[in-house]
Amino acid sequence: MTDATALERGRELIAKMNPDLEKVLAERYNHHVPDFAETLIEQAYGRYYAREGLDLKTRQIATVAALTALGGQTGPQLRVNIEHALAAGASEREILEVIYQMAVYGGMPAAINGLNTAIALFEERRNADAA
Repeated sequence: MTDATALERGRELIAKMNPDLEKVLAERYNHHVPDFAETLIEQAYGRYYAREGLDLKTRQIATVAALTALGGQTGPQLRVNIEHALAAGASEREILEVIYQMAVYGGMPAAINGLNTAIALFEERRNADAA
């Protein structure tokens, strides 16, 4: 796989889940770390998420699980990946259950932080839909 192919695949994939992600990352980080956004899209989405072998929903649920188990310092990334999991077809219940399951591996504080992130996001989405 060439770098251009991985970047193209990453951009195609992210266009379905979070079309503004590369732009947001570039605005935040590229001034300090040139090409950060493009590298993340190429590597994470073009080389990992776009692989065959697991469907996107499963990959996103696995990511939510890992970020939850890592603990509260991953809150911003967890939020983005919960949004991506929803876009990939995961239900709120599936997301809450995988976060709760991580209490066994990351501890109750990690699960509570993850649940708080998910619940806040779900409430924000419902409020936005109601408005």
